[in-house]
Amino acid sequence: MLSLSTNLYKDLQKRYSRRINLDLDRIQKVLTALGFPHLELNNPINILGSDGKMSTLTSLKYFLEANKQNVTTFTSPHLYDVRHRFWLKNRFINLNEIKKYTKQVEQTGLKLTLFELLTCVYILAAKEQKNINYHLIEAGLLFKKDSTNLWHEPRAQIVTNINYQHQDWVKPQTLAEICRQKLDSLSQNTTIYVAKQKPQTLKIIKNILKNNKSKKVFASSFKIKKIKDHYVYKDPKNIIPIRTNHIHSEGLINNLGLAIKVALDFGVPKKIITNTIPKIQFEGRLQYLNKGKFKKLLKKEEKLLIDGCHSMASAENLYNYLKTLKEPIYGIWGMQKNKLPDPFIKSFKKIFKKLVTVPIPNEPNALTAIELQNIGQKYMPTIAAQNVTSALRQISNNERKTIVIFGSLYLIGDVLSKN
Repeated sequence: MLSLSTNLYKDLQKRYSRRINLDLDRIQKVLTALGFPHLELNNPINILGSDGKMSTLTSLKYFLEANKQNVTTFTSPHLYDVRHRFWLKNRFINLNEIKKYTKQVEQTGLKLTLFELLTCVYILAAKEQKNINYHLIEAGLLFKKDSTNLWHEPRAQIVTNINYQHQDWVKPQTLAEICRQKLDSLSQNTTIYVAKQKPQTLKIIKNILKNNKSKKVFASSFKIKKIKDHYVYKDPKNIIPIRTNHIHSEGLINNLGLAIKVALDFGVPKKIITNTIPKIQFEGRLQYLNKGKFKKLLKKEEKLLIDGCHSMASAENLYNYLKTLKEPIYGIWGMQKNKLPDPFIKSFKKIFKKLVTVPIPNEPNALTAIELQNIGQKYMPTIAAQNVTSALRQISNNERKTIVIFGSLYLIGDVLSKN
């Protein structure tokens, strides 16, 4: 079934442009021709930002569903199966539904980019679901002209960490302009939640939002503290222990904390949140692989960790976790050309005992293993490999160690699909 999904997505990639073209006109014309189906979704919630969208959305979904609320979600990108972008109350979308809703869009005779098409597929699929309480929609690029910016009065808009990512899409290429492109089109009649930010970023955000009439909830309204072996969420009314074996970094814990705040405001009881936290997992985000094809290539003493981090902020998050480990750490690194690879890998120069670079399969924008090797060897011992399997074989021995595959969600998606 996965191969059928892969083939369908490849077909869509051939028929629809993968090129990002930020313009709301196309999707608005299609939605108009389809009878405004997006306006039939009650309680849409936008999740936007540079990093942390998926983990915040996933945490909120867990909490709402644990409270017997029905939820749909639209996320991007998928790691290895296009169906996983679309959650419909209690299941992922099926391939026939994707084909059905794609045909409905095509019958308008209007052209869309691939991401715009997938947004329309989600809207049409979500509209058909009965008794949905919330629709959680992850934004694509920036947000101002992103195809998910469709609702004037969403139930909430959640702003995750904003950083100097996607600077090549704005002019001037400044943090302030990135923030403006994400925030100055937010609704004037909703509740805006803002995640923990760097002080400079928070100052910019508050300045942009100062004239926005919506209720604004900043991360300063709650605290995340570490007490002995676990973290605790605390606000003026609640203290919630964060006990988890699956969430490994402070950055991801902060995203979880934001979702806890939103869930509490939406009426999810503290007891349900407390009992749900241990169940939450983020696929491809600081995730240990304990079984599968790649794990079988390693010795018993070797741990395998994957993380789709690709920005400076997510690099810092991974770095802060890795420096807590006691055993030697080896890295397997693949990355795209537009992701600042030099400063990115430089931030790990005191972490990895050895780095192995790999290409990202079927990704035309990826750097070659040799290109990455030339960058990496400026900061640490670095060799190139043809693929992840070859890299693991070059690293694996009887030494107790942690091996980290990182640098791109596309690379992690390929690893998960093959594992």
